[in-house]
Amino acid sequence: MEDDNETSSEDYRETCLHLAQSEKEVGSDWDGVTVLQENNEEETVVLPDYIDKAITRGYVKTVLKWINANRMEDRANAVSSGDTASMPALCVAAAFDQLAITTQLLQLGANVDGRASYGGTAMSLGFVDEGLLNRVSTEMIRLLLSWGASFFPVPECSREFGISQARKHGKYELANLLESELGGRRCEIVNLSVQPELNGKMCLAEEYLPNSNRYKVTLETKSKDVLVLGPDNLKRRDRTPQDPGYYVEFKNGCTIRHDFDSNEDCQAFVAALNNDGETQPVVTEEAEAAAEQAAAELLAEVGLDDSPGEVSRGCKAKKSKKKKGGKKKNTK
Repeated sequence: MEDDNETSSEDYRETCLHLAQSEKEVGSDWDGVTVLQENNEEETVVLPDYIDKAITRGYVKTVLKWINANRMEDRANAVSSGDTASMPALCVAAAFDQLAITTQLLQLGANVDGRASYGGTAMSLGFVDEGLLNRVSTEMIRLLLSWGASFFPVPECSREFGISQARKHGKYELANLLESELGGRRCEIVNLSVQPELNGKMCLAEEYLPNSNRYKVTLETKSKDVLVLGPDNLKRRDRTPQDPGYYVEFKNGCTIRHDFDSNEDCQAFVAALNNDGETQPVVTEEAEAAAEQAAAELLAEVGLDDSPGEVSRGCKAKKSKKKKGGKKKNTK
């Protein structure tokens, strides 16, 4: 890319980031020839078959029970067996059109760029023919973009492939979004002189306007005001588990979305959840026995109790965290 003077694109920036991460993992003094031993400091968790199936069927309750049964393991980044391409749980959820489980995995720390053994990612699965025919394909890709999903310089993971596939299947708005640098990304508003009180606010670049090289953005506040801003007023701020912008809770068979008046309120809410005694400091024999019992119960659940309707088409509710005395402000 440097030989072709393509050093100003997002693809170049992302490639540099991945190269830097790889250098950090293997060491800058690697000669490129010596076979490296695998770093097993943190062994990858393999998805039990029944959890793999639970993800494909959209059983949120079952999946979350399994993940929370042992928080000492990185179960949000568990992978399927080698027979099924060692696909990360997030890839499995994305491949089977499971938005609710995808959201939960991202909130729990799943790597949005986790790759299967053949190199595919959750986002690249959304661009294959079968993926783009799914009813929520565009929504899934937008979700992954807001969490920082990357493009890779390989055929089925590249930006160009995604754009071509989107146009092929008549998803022209999605294609236009992908052609822009910040399309679909979560951003911070910066350098805004007309309404300086909006500087520092988060927003989502939901539509690219190619004729003016501007974006239609939705503020990440309860009011969800819509603005049109140029790229100079936007700075990419990907969602993270500590700073998701909003929080989707799964409780009593329902998904409950929590929106907030400010980004600080959201971060405080998530921090309070994480400090609520959910993480176990050590895995005791009692905890191991409890996990085994939970697994046995979940096996029965998958066969008897759960139903796909429990998840994405079940009851939904919204809760907003609003400061006392706060008022909606129309910025239009």
